[in-house]
Amino acid sequence: MRRGFNTLAAQAEKVLIEDPYSGHLFVFRGRRGDLLKIIWWDQQGACLFSKRLEKGRFVWPAAKDGKISVTPAQLSMLLEGIDWRMPQKTWRPLSTG
Repeated sequence: MRRGFNTLAAQAEKVLIEDPYSGHLFVFRGRRGDLLKIIWWDQQGACLFSKRLEKGRFVWPAAKDGKISVTPAQLSMLLEGIDWRMPQKTWRPLSTG
C-alpha cells in the first residue's frame, strides 16, 4: 500500500462518497491484511497514521456497499489486532477472598 494522504483522500471522496475534510477517520487496509492506514483532517492539516502487524492480520469487517462504520471500541480492538467480532472474555476469579 504505497498510497499517501492525497490518494487516500481522493479515494474516500470518489469511491466512498465522503468528505475527507469532515474530521471523520477513514481506515484503509493493505491487500495482505497486515498493514493499516488511517487518514483524517484535524482542522489544521492532514493526518496519516500507519500500522503494520508483525504477526497475524487485521480483522476486517465485510462491507456490502463499500463502506462501514465502526464504534471507537471496535476501532481500538482492530488497531490492537483483536478479533472484535468475537472478543474473548477476560479471566474471572472463581471465588472471593
